[in-house]
Amino acid sequence: MGHSNPPNRFGDLLEVNLDEAACTRRPLSDAVVGRFLGGRGFNVGYLSAHLPTGTDPLGPGNMLLFSCGLLTGTRAPTASRLHLNALSPLTGLIGSSNVGGYAGAWLRSTGILSLVVRGRSSTPVYLYISEGKVEIRDAAAYWGLDAIETQARMAGDLAGGNLQILSIGTAGESGARFACIVAGRDHAAGRTGLGAVMGAKHLKAVVIEKGAFKPFDDRRHLIGGVVNDYVKQIKASVDYDTFARFGGAGFIKWADDMGVMGTRNYRQYRFEMADRVDGRRLLKDKVRSSGCYRCPVQCKADLKFKDGPMKGQTATRPEFEPMINLGAKCGLGDLQAIVFLDNLCTRLGLDSTSASTAIAFAMDLFDRGILTLADTDGMALAWGDASAMATLIRQMAAGKGLGKILAQGVKRAAATIGRDAEKFAAHVKGLELTAYHPAAILGSALGYAVSSRGGDYNNVYASLEHRWPAEKGAAAFGSPDSVDRQRPSGKGRLVRRAVLVNIIVDSLGLCKVPTLSLLGAFDLENEAALASSITGLSLYSDDLFQIGDRIAAMERLFNLKHAPDMDEDRLPDMFFLDGGTVLTPTVMTQMLLEFYAAMGWDEKGRPTKETFSALGVEPLVAVF
Repeated sequence: MGHSNPPNRFGDLLEVNLDEAACTRRPLSDAVVGRFLGGRGFNVGYLSAHLPTGTDPLGPGNMLLFSCGLLTGTRAPTASRLHLNALSPLTGLIGSSNVGGYAGAWLRSTGILSLVVRGRSSTPVYLYISEGKVEIRDAAAYWGLDAIETQARMAGDLAGGNLQILSIGTAGESGARFACIVAGRDHAAGRTGLGAVMGAKHLKAVVIEKGAFKPFDDRRHLIGGVVNDYVKQIKASVDYDTFARFGGAGFIKWADDMGVMGTRNYRQYRFEMADRVDGRRLLKDKVRSSGCYRCPVQCKADLKFKDGPMKGQTATRPEFEPMINLGAKCGLGDLQAIVFLDNLCTRLGLDSTSASTAIAFAMDLFDRGILTLADTDGMALAWGDASAMATLIRQMAAGKGLGKILAQGVKRAAATIGRDAEKFAAHVKGLELTAYHPAAILGSALGYAVSSRGGDYNNVYASLEHRWPAEKGAAAFGSPDSVDRQRPSGKGRLVRRAVLVNIIVDSLGLCKVPTLSLLGAFDLENEAALASSITGLSLYSDDLFQIGDRIAAMERLFNLKHAPDMDEDRLPDMFFLDGGTVLTPTVMTQMLLEFYAAMGWDEKGRPTKETFSALGVEPLVAVF
């Protein structure tokens, strides 16, 4: 498909139908952008309008969306993010994931704000997108390759273009329900199994050639002050140097000292080998810092090991979540092994969080005698056995052995295994939990329960519960206990704030490391100033919060529509059996009801008619 008309000032919508090998491109209306911004907000609006109930997540009727945030690819600092959505094959809920690097900025440079992929090709294909055309090309030569090898081969075959490539590995091809989509060598849209959706469509990759479109470039002379101020605030933050030198891997010891580290499938809160797997130890092997488009932090790193079993080998440095999930959660105290396993997950195209939680689940069952050598083809699953972990990762990607069962996610795996295995399956609504132990950090426990995509920290990111002083928490949320991670009062109001800010950050296309971990204001004042200055729209923080409320309500409605019998907003029983923690069913109910009230939802977690009316939710479907 060729395209010669200049894009809408926000960018165009590109719709690709693989059934018909057809592409259409049309401008996005100001009404859509004004009410949903872009990224995560646009995606839930589009899916709500177009995806029918009863859709098979792995069937041709599912839709896979890649959408730039409103600021992605602009001069805004950290504006690199691309948000992906579909109906999740892992949870049956809104599938939602976010990726950095340069792919989002490159897509925006072609004049496209959002890409929608429908249907299923009868043979493997890839999309080639440039500013002037879109092509559906044969990918038979790449099918069966891992995600990184796919990118390398394509880059060689397509030499001459300035390209960014999003690809799946063998896990996406085999239908692993938590397969991810890899961008570049060190970025992934990891959560909720969108790589499996891409694989089911026989779509091996999306290749984007850099274009010349510069969104809002006519305003470049007006934005210098706001942009410079935002960068200065980021660089002046307390943890800037730590993130710039070590990335998220530099906070492993902090998590252990806080007693929030989910260790050995959440049996423990601290890891006795935390010092051994402190990511700061990787500094001596760091050969290059890297990061995302227009980000002043550059928190990624390439490694080349100077000693040990991986001496002379190169790798990318894991971030905070895989460091804990592949380490403490599985009882693994070997730093180089964690790096190897994280890179293996990326190559094969597996979400390292779900994969590691599935491994920890299997190790827990083996330790308890629920799984035996007869279930594992003779392979012992001892805590911390890196060789066994690598075998399971390869099995999950290939759909073989015990890994084939685990690749369906711990909820389905527990049902298949039986023998009370569900008592040790750490998930909410089918999505495996992230690194924090919920019994040790109550705001994050509530966040796990209410996250629209299932149990996940990064979808809520309630870091203010341990960063803000008591007086600030009291002023914002009505109780100083709101920012005490061991006390429930005010947590519902705090988590509402975190949920809405996260939605807006994802809809603007900004990164959460600088906005939430470094700046941590959670008031959207900086973000409103940045968005207004760059786009020319009149956006205040109150406007952004209202848009966040609207998107949150629509995500909730989407989940109720597609999974009316979904599990309640609750944690697994395994977190209430200890009896020695502040996390009890009563405390969870207290926090939930406070959250629902703060959101304008009823006691069952359903947005009320008054909330619909105030947010103008229902008529919005018509704008798509």
